[in-house]
This record gives sequence, structure tokens and C-alpha cells, in this order.
Amino acid sequence: MNAAAASAAASADTDPSTDLRIALVGLPNCGKTALFNRLTGGRQKVANYPGVTVERKEGAFTGASGRRYRLLDLPGTYSLTPTTLDEAITRDVALGRLAGEAQPETIVLVADATHLALSVRLALEVRDLGLPMVLALNMSDLARRRGYALDRERLAAELGVPVVETVAVSRGGADALIAVLERMPAPAPVPARGWQQPSAEQVRDTHREAARILDVAGYREPARSALAAQADRMLLHPVLGMIALAVLLFLVFQAVFSWAEAPMGWIESATAWIGERVHTALPAGPLRSLLADGIIAGVGSVIVFLPQIIILFLFILALEDSGYLPRAAYLLDRVMGSVGLSGRAFIPLLSSFACAIPGIMATRTIPDMRDRIATILVAPLMTCSARLPVYALLIGAFIPARAVGPFNLQGLVLFAIYFAGIIAALCVAFVLKRLRRGEDTHLLMLELPDYQWPDPGNVLLGLVERASLFLRRAGGLILAFVVLLWFLATYPAPPAGATAPPIEHSYAGMIGHAIAPVLAPIGFNWQIAVALIPGLAAREVAVGALGTVYAVSGDEEAVAQTLSSVIAADWSLATALALLAWYVFAPQCLATLAVVKRETGGWRYPLVMAGYLFALAYIAAGITFHVARAFGAG
Repeated sequence: MNAAAASAAASADTDPSTDLRIALVGLPNCGKTALFNRLTGGRQKVANYPGVTVERKEGAFTGASGRRYRLLDLPGTYSLTPTTLDEAITRDVALGRLAGEAQPETIVLVADATHLALSVRLALEVRDLGLPMVLALNMSDLARRRGYALDRERLAAELGVPVVETVAVSRGGADALIAVLERMPAPAPVPARGWQQPSAEQVRDTHREAARILDVAGYREPARSALAAQADRMLLHPVLGMIALAVLLFLVFQAVFSWAEAPMGWIESATAWIGERVHTALPAGPLRSLLADGIIAGVGSVIVFLPQIIILFLFILALEDSGYLPRAAYLLDRVMGSVGLSGRAFIPLLSSFACAIPGIMATRTIPDMRDRIATILVAPLMTCSARLPVYALLIGAFIPARAVGPFNLQGLVLFAIYFAGIIAALCVAFVLKRLRRGEDTHLLMLELPDYQWPDPGNVLLGLVERASLFLRRAGGLILAFVVLLWFLATYPAPPAGATAPPIEHSYAGMIGHAIAPVLAPIGFNWQIAVALIPGLAAREVAVGALGTVYAVSGDEEAVAQTLSSVIAADWSLATALALLAWYVFAPQCLATLAVVKRETGGWRYPLVMAGYLFALAYIAAGITFHVARAFGAG
């Protein structure tokens, strides 16, 4: 070949106009998605794989050479031999078996540099597919600081693939990976290799080969610090660990009220100021009523709880980043197994404290279908953040903010509500265990990460993401229902000479009065009945609905007061406690039921879930109301 031909061939090999399809593969919690976010930024799109409920996340970025890279973030997997639906999707995409999904041209296998053994075994499996591969040692900065030893070049030679270091959480932390990708030749058709599920002996051979490679590459883990070992002895102790977990959760709920008091006051003042400006600037009429009494009063009564939600997530994200949450999962495994839940159910149920939807989707990691269904059915009993605005409103209105020893009484009540949800979930799971037949097997295989200080950047990004999600719901779904409720509460106008409040004659009043007889035995008035209807879309909408109803139905002085003051004057303590009990159980979130339908493939389990939760809510609210009245709270 002459020089010109060689130059042309080399140019063709690195043609920047050719897209390179890359799949990111790795174990769960290896930082794969963080690396995906680092590479693609906001250039992402999320959908579902054809015919299944597993999410498909794809992004793109352009290298310095002008080449465009298309990245697919595959679900975490321990092996190409799947035990869950997520792992099956990863295998099928890598093999090009999934209909409508092109086989990737390159694999980037992301490994946690502080836990390499399982990642190297997975790398051996993926390498045998015959696709070009790069091994990215993520969290390499952490491995260096802690004294991990590894000859990266020797590891690359043993595996026969490039090995680079990455730090997904740092700016520039993916530069070495991008440099290797830039040097890779243009994609060429790769002959598909036959793949068969390995035998037990082949799996053992792969484990032995991975251990040999790491030994040759000089991989050495540092001795575990005495402080970390002592911490585990206490935090994983069946008694001391449970006490520590209870104290930690108790302090979190105390902080939710104590720390959020000042910023909530700022938001309330800003909302009131905006409402006053609208009243001053616009003449009396439907537009002023819509803006001031509908949108501002309704949405403002929900956004005011944003500080409490942020504080709750601050603790959850910090505990997750520190390495404590997996230890809590290990600690509670025995308790969960005793009521018939798989040990793997802890993480989905823990996720449900933020929102039941990701918690239900996380049950895909549970191999046994019976265990998965049981976890799905009890997930809504975990007190999700959407219920926090309702709890905060009622507790703030009816529970005095006084000290009980060193603690805040409002925080004590909130802790009791969360605890009631957990106990209810365990009881329901125990009943489900009695109803189903067959042998229960509970096995939790979990790799406990090292302790580390939470990364402020990671925590901040998580808080921004969750706050943005909450505000988008407030600006979208909640706003839409608040406007709808304002219309229902405003029209039709009362007839001439009517003496009752205008809302009594509105569509909302008609609906509320129609439902009120059903809810009267549990202490609910017709205003609560009105609020529960839009609350079916999302629990936090009920607060905006109450704000809209009472802003419209009150006089000038009542409109100027906060919603807490209005309901404190209008409701009895027994009614407030009954509504708290109702929200512990009621599945007032249609999105959750829709996800259950999608995950289980039919309406059977969503209907079962809605039926038993509404029954429990009605019974619990009724018992609470009548017991409270018996003790003089009526």
C-alpha cells in the first residue's frame, strides 16, 4: 500500500462524521449513570424499551474531533446470565436481540475502582461478546486516597482492552475515556458471536480467571480501618443498630419542622404579597379571582412546603452517599423476612418514602414474582413526600409548636405518622404471607460500600433534581387542578338574594355535598370531600384544593389569613386526626395505580390495591375520629 492509500485508510478509520453507538454496562451503584450524565449533560431522552416497562435512557455528545457519540445507559447487572427483567434487557441489548434496538458498536464497562472483583468477572463475560470494549475505573480518586493498589497497564494487557480512570462526579473526570473513544476506529460490522448461558463450571472458571487477573495486576485492597470496623459492629448489631436507626429517623423528622420554619415563613409572606399586588392592580372580576384566589392561593399553599421536602431529601441523599443506607437494608432484612417480604424489598420500600412510583419500579430487581407483587401492594403504605404537605398543614394547624423535653411536639407527631405507615405495611405483608401458598425464601445479597463523607456536589444535584420535580408538578398538574377547582368553586354564580356562601351554589359545592353523607361517619365535612377529589391525581393537590376552596368561600379577613388558621377555626381536632389517619392509607395518586397496572400487566392488582387501601383508610379514619371524640377532641 502506498503512502497516499495508507493516509486515506487512516482517515477513513477515524472519520469524525460517523456516529459511534456506545452502551454503558456495569454493576448497580458503580457510578455508571453519573458517568452517563457527565458525558451527555442535558442531551438525554428517556423512554421505555419496546414491550417492557424498563426505562431506556439515551444521550449524545460530540468529541473534539467532531465525531458524535450516542450513549445508551443500560440497567445495572452482575452478569449476562439474568435473574431480573433489568438484567435480561442489558443482556439482550448487548447481544442485539432486542427488537427495535440496534446492537451497540462499543461497550464501556464501568467499574467501581474500590470493588473490582465482580466488575472484572463481568468484564470477562462482556469481552467474550467480541465487541470493542473499554474498561472505565470509576471513583479512581477515591481508590487512590484510600490506598488501593493496581497496575492499570498490566490489567489492560491481561484483559486485552483499554483501561482508563474516571471520576464521574468531577469536572473533567471523563476526559481520559473520551480520549480513548476519539482514537477508536470508525464502527465496522462485528460478526455476531453465538452466546449460550454458561454452565456452573464455566461460571466458576470465570471467577477464578478474574481473581488471577487481579492478582497479576497487583490489585490490593487496604486494610479496613479500625474506626469503620467498630462502626459496623454497632450499626449492624441487631439491637444497637435498630436503636441507632430509630434515633436517626427521629432526628430527621424533628429537623423537617425545626429547620424549615424560617424559609416557610418567607414563602408565605411572598405569596401573600403577590396576592395583595394582584388584588390592588386588577379590578374585581373573574380574572382577579382566578389569579389571586385560585392560582396564587392554591399553588402557594403547596409550594410553601418545599423547604420541608428539601430537608427530608437532604437527609436521605446524605445517608445514601455516606454508605449507611445499604447497612440499614442489611439490618432490617431479618425483620422483613419475618413478615413474608423478600430482603430485596427493602430498597424499593425505602425509595417509596420519596415516591411510591420509583419504589414500585424498583421491584424489578426482585426475582420471585410473588415477592415482587407483595412488595408492590405494600409500597404505597410508605409515607411518600407527596403526603408531607398534607401532614405539615394539619400538624401545623392543630398541634402546638411546643417543646416536649428536648424535642419538638410537631416532629414527634410526624414521626408517629411515618411509624404508623411502616407498621401498617408490615401487617399487610404478614397477611399476604398467610394468604399465599408455597415456601418463602429470603436471601439478601448485598455488597456494603465503604463509609465516606457525602459529596456536597452529589447531594446538591439530587436536591435540585427533586425540587425541580416538585415545582414542575406544582406548575403543571397541581396548577391545572387548582384552576379546575377554582372554576368548579366559582360557577355557577349564586342566584339573586342568596344568603349562603357562593361556593354552596357552585359545582364544587354540589359535588362536595353529594359525597359528604358517605364521609360524614368519619368526621369529614363537604370541604374535605371537595379537596379529596382532585387529590386523587396527586396527594399534595389536596392542599392546593383546600387553599382554593377556603380562599373563595371565606370573607376578606379569612382570605387574608393562612390556610392553617382557617381550618384550625373550622375543623375539630378529631376531624384533623381522622384526615391524618386517612392519608396514612388512602391510595390517592392515580399515577401510582397506573404504574402498578403497567408493572403487573393488567388491572387486577391496581384494583386490589385501591380497594384494600380505601377500606383501610375509611376504617382507620372512622376509628380515629370516634376515639378522639370520646376523649374530648371533638
